[in-house]
Amino acid sequence: MPGLVGRGFLRRRYARRPARLDGDGRLVPLEAQDRGLWRRELIDEGIAILTEVLPRPPTGPYQLQAAIAAVHDEAELAQDTDWRQILGLYDLLERLDPSPMARLGRVVALAMVAGPRAGLTACEELAGELGDHHRWFAVRAHLLQDAGEARAAVRAFREAARRTASLPERDYLTRRADRLSAEQK
Repeated sequence: MPGLVGRGFLRRRYARRPARLDGDGRLVPLEAQDRGLWRRELIDEGIAILTEVLPRPPTGPYQLQAAIAAVHDEAELAQDTDWRQILGLYDLLERLDPSPMARLGRVVALAMVAGPRAGLTACEELAGELGDHHRWFAVRAHLLQDAGEARAAVRAFREAARRTASLPERDYLTRRADRLSAEQK
């Protein structure tokens, strides 16, 4: 990750670290993190760096990824996140770097703007490229849950858990599946 943009991105990444795991070492997803634990001075420094370099052409994938992270960082509460702006940034990122993971990030943003059904439709379009990746199953599981398809969501959470190599992520996905399954009984 080149130069100032990389330094700014890393500052913000480290800034969120205190909120990424709970007291038992379990993964806390971004939307559930206690943003009061984020290190604001590092976020502010990262945003200042991004503000300095973003207007300088050429804009590349790193700048856009950093801008997406900055939009998340600027929201004091998860529900205050400017998902329309994030979707617009993902649209630009997809043009510059049409990688499957960038496209999957766009699916999440689209779902937050247009609803889980729109997200599911876009997610299914990535099945050929990402249908064997745990992140695809995890995104699909969340969207299925949000769309009210609990049984399918449980299966997708379990499949995502089975496919990930990360133990904290596996634990998180398994707990989501177990909780949702218990709610169905």
